[in-house]
Amino acid sequence: MDMSATVVIGTQWGDEGKGKIVDYLAERADVVVRYQGGNNAGHTVVVGDQEFKLHLLPSGILYNGKTCVIGNGVVVDPKVMLEEIKSMQAKGIDTSSLKLSNRAHLIMPYHRLLDEVEETSRGDFKIGTTKRGIGPCYMDKNARSGIRVCDLLEPEEFKEKLARNLEAKNHLLKAVYNTDGFDFAEVLKEYQEYAEQLRPYVADTSAILHESIKAGQKVLFEGAQATLLDLDHGTFPYVTSSHPIAGGACIGAGVGPSKISKVVGVVKAYTTRVGEGPFPTELHDATGDLIREEGHEYGTTTGRPRRCGWLDACIIRYAGYVSGIDYMAITRLDILDKLPMVKVCVAYKYNGKIINEFPASLNVLSRVEPVYEELPGWQQPTSHIRSYEDLPLNARRYVERLSEVSGIAIGLVSVGPGREQTMILADMF
Repeated sequence: MDMSATVVIGTQWGDEGKGKIVDYLAERADVVVRYQGGNNAGHTVVVGDQEFKLHLLPSGILYNGKTCVIGNGVVVDPKVMLEEIKSMQAKGIDTSSLKLSNRAHLIMPYHRLLDEVEETSRGDFKIGTTKRGIGPCYMDKNARSGIRVCDLLEPEEFKEKLARNLEAKNHLLKAVYNTDGFDFAEVLKEYQEYAEQLRPYVADTSAILHESIKAGQKVLFEGAQATLLDLDHGTFPYVTSSHPIAGGACIGAGVGPSKISKVVGVVKAYTTRVGEGPFPTELHDATGDLIREEGHEYGTTTGRPRRCGWLDACIIRYAGYVSGIDYMAITRLDILDKLPMVKVCVAYKYNGKIINEFPASLNVLSRVEPVYEELPGWQQPTSHIRSYEDLPLNARRYVERLSEVSGIAIGLVSVGPGREQTMILADMF
């Protein structure tokens, strides 16, 4: 049997349009797996004239008959998960094929509150968290005091763990943040209700994936956030608390690296960043504003305006080797249609010298000088184009130059949010 497991990752700071690419590939998949993050991520998927905003459920949920898995690496807010299930059912979507890992960690009410008070106390050093409790939940997981889905399904186990955790968290909230904590009976009752509603979905998802791959099914892994938000490889500390890179799929879904056959990196045709931290190609001018307005660059989850800048090939090259990317899926090329000239950052200069690696130090990253190549724009609409050969020559030159500089082949080019606005250059499954 041909094994086929593909990981789709973001190559920049998130918001690359992964939702659309995952949705496109999900149509060809049998199983779709979300392997890290929580409901701090937002995917917008457009199907016909309906727009779906997904925060926790895998994008495959929009197709009938796909197994959709929320892996052990995801932190799950049961309230949000159940709300999403209900809203999907209300739109006529069948959610019966959804599987939730019994090893996933649960976001508790105290995680959300701690996220808020900790971020506030950072003052000028804030990270820009979405305050959904994601970070504190991963902290408890690493501190080995977290509560897992399997604990939720065992009433006595859950009671005991909740009592222990609430005692510690209420003390912390009062003593350090001067904030009232939570009532044990209230939280217990709320989560006991969730337990019964979630029970039908809970499974050993690693075992399910093992069987799927063994049977030759096509498995698609989707990450949330992106490379530069990876806890180890991103622009620390302005990162998320998990591993969006391709390696995170193995840990967050419980599959061996030898089972992954392809890695697709989603690249937006320009760069954006939300929140704090250095951004070498950022534009503070009319071009930056034009890109933001043309691209509606405002957060799915928060509505925050995103910082916009030129395409940075140094970032894509870095993402390429950190995740072993086979193909790039280039999105939002149409947003640049009106520009007379486009720039690509092909290298960084630091203290007058070209540096070849992506700097770990934010001090260095905030002082690098982007080395730009200027390319002529195409100044004509592309969103109606369906074949790569029909793209304007300058548009093709632009993406091909990115491919040369980053050393990654082009697999797909997208010129709009619709499923039909997609050109395929390679088989990504």
